[in-house]
Amino acid sequence: MRPSARRNRKSAPTATKNPTFPLDARTLETPRGKGTPRRPVKRAPARSNNDDKKLQANLKKLNTQPIQAIEEVNMFKSDGNVIHFAAPKVHAAVQSNTFAIYGNGEDKELTELVPGILNQLGPDSLASLRKLAESYQNMQKAEKGEDDDEIPDLVEGENFESKVE
Repeated sequence: MRPSARRNRKSAPTATKNPTFPLDARTLETPRGKGTPRRPVKRAPARSNNDDKKLQANLKKLNTQPIQAIEEVNMFKSDGNVIHFAAPKVHAAVQSNTFAIYGNGEDKELTELVPGILNQLGPDSLASLRKLAESYQNMQKAEKGEDDDEIPDLVEGENFESKVE
């Protein structure tokens, strides 16, 4: 390299050497140079892939096999709601009674899934479905009964006080 090129490379204008060099906030706030500590690196939060990898390894130990042709999975909760998986990936180890379901689960009410899941309902779910149907019928009757709350027209010659007693 030529001596003149070396000289130009070494003498870069800095805020401390050249007072006419434009100063910005970065150079004033964070002095960097010889003898200053290194700037700490901001690290991104750790990903949760470790849990997934551990789960996959344990499922592999159990010899889980993928099960094909499962269109949906419904898990019935005690409060009457259903966790619904549409087109999930299912892996199973039947000998150890272990099933793994992959997919996006949606929390839905039982009434949203009623026509398609009637054959999946157990005795507890049927009882809650019956209660829902009764409450729906009561709501319908209450809506019809609200029309009767109007003041009736007066009829001549009728004495309603005697009918009340």
